[in-house]
Amino acid sequence: MDLDLKGRRALVCGSSQGIGRACALELSALGCGVTLLARNRERLESVLKQLDTARGQLHHVLVADFGDPAAVRDVVKGHVTDTGPIEILVNNSGGPPPGPALEAEPSEYLDALNRHLLTFHNLAQVLAPGMKAQGYGRILNVISTSVKQPIPNLGVSNTVRGAVANWAKTLAGELGPFGITVNNVLPGATETDRLKTVMTARARKQGLTLEQVSENDKQGIALRRFAEPSEFAAVLAFLASPAAGYVTGINLPVDGGRTLSL
Repeated sequence: MDLDLKGRRALVCGSSQGIGRACALELSALGCGVTLLARNRERLESVLKQLDTARGQLHHVLVADFGDPAAVRDVVKGHVTDTGPIEILVNNSGGPPPGPALEAEPSEYLDALNRHLLTFHNLAQVLAPGMKAQGYGRILNVISTSVKQPIPNLGVSNTVRGAVANWAKTLAGELGPFGITVNNVLPGATETDRLKTVMTARARKQGLTLEQVSENDKQGIALRRFAEPSEFAAVLAFLASPAAGYVTGINLPVDGGRTLSL
């Protein structure tokens, strides 16, 4: 199976921690040159030092805030102009705060759309021409299993993730003739700060301990445990590789069986 990414370049968003960091590490281990993008330079520099360089691949750091889609676009556009095309785009950004859909202010929806759909779209527009020129492209959106089954108390997130999922499926049809695949990778409960934040909010609301909420959640997962970020990254890296060249337009759960046949 051809998993070799030597000579390829990837932009990994939200790569200062959690799932994004794990994806950057895995892609670099397959020989890919990685550009890290997030808003915390200190954390990014720390991740940069951990990336594999055994095949001579070069790595970079970009700092931008996904709350400003135009600024992210301009930073990445300048980087591509200076360093050349990027064939692999990993769209990833921290989710909106938890809460019921009906109680969310319109401004919360707008902010989430900016951070996810609009920024992802801007990045695809910037990088797609280079992918077409290279005859190789992978756009991978880290979203959520909520696109298959909404998650209680994540109203804004459920809504925006669904919009991203259908944007990606539409894009898959448009970019397929150029050899560019577009897929959504859906993490289930994964051991990250984001998961802890969501469970802590639920524990407080339900009058339970964090440990109780954690154990209750695991009972709804076939494997009875949460994922490690590296397990998610391995699946995403496969989709980024030549081996997955005939896979596009899908929602792929990496959730330990939480959604089962949905």
